[in-house]
Amino acid sequence: MSTRAVTKVSPFNAVSLALGVAFLYLPILILVIYSFNASQLVTVWGGWSLRWYTEFFNDSAMLSAAWISLRVAAVSATAAAVLGTLAAVALSRGRNFAGRTLFSGMLYAPLVMPEVITGLSLLLLFVAIEAERGFWTVTIAHTTLTMCFVAVVVQSRLGGLDRSIEEAAMDLGCGPVRAFASVTLPLIWPSIAAGWLLAFTLSLDDLVIASFTTGPGSATLPIRIYSEVRLGVKPEINAICTLVVAAVAMVIVAASLASKLSRAQGESAAPL
Repeated sequence: MSTRAVTKVSPFNAVSLALGVAFLYLPILILVIYSFNASQLVTVWGGWSLRWYTEFFNDSAMLSAAWISLRVAAVSATAAAVLGTLAAVALSRGRNFAGRTLFSGMLYAPLVMPEVITGLSLLLLFVAIEAERGFWTVTIAHTTLTMCFVAVVVQSRLGGLDRSIEEAAMDLGCGPVRAFASVTLPLIWPSIAAGWLLAFTLSLDDLVIASFTTGPGSATLPIRIYSEVRLGVKPEINAICTLVVAAVAMVIVAASLASKLSRAQGESAAPL
């Protein structure tokens, strides 16, 4: 007869948890509530209204910036998913190739590199090669930033897989590429999707690197919001930020579900 251990939460732990959650999410909750404020004054409540959401959808400049952000995030996340997956495969399957330590360090450098340094170095690169700054320079910069996150997610899944399954496919006549595409890729696909969603979120949220690498007519939504806030917070900004929070929350939930699915598939394919 088994007994379950009941974990008791002490008052100190409960208060600490409540304060931590309030510190993290109370400002966001206030922003969401005031996005439905009918008053033109940000800090004065004037009743419930969808006025500022209507203002946003009638603001062509904001809509253009939002569209650019979505395009940049989608393209850079796709490129980061492909490159990050290839890098993860190289690190997981080629454990002894020359320069592995250097390659790994350079791949993961953006994880700890300050974004100001990354943005400035990319700006100097684009100036040196005389590249016109705009949509593609921002996309390349975001791909550089996010591919390391994809590599971390995919490599963790590859580390839990049984390589004998792939080796068995090669023993049956498959080449390395076909064995990877037919056996390994379906098993790690949820982790690739989770990495894509994470890269999409990071790109959608980025301000610092985009501000270094953007050009005229290609300002992303975070840059547009920052430029508007410098002149004073408008209620419309609350509505825009609420929509961004909702979009990011849905992406995070989807990434979490994809990660759980990848973990479950990895455990089923792991050696017993």
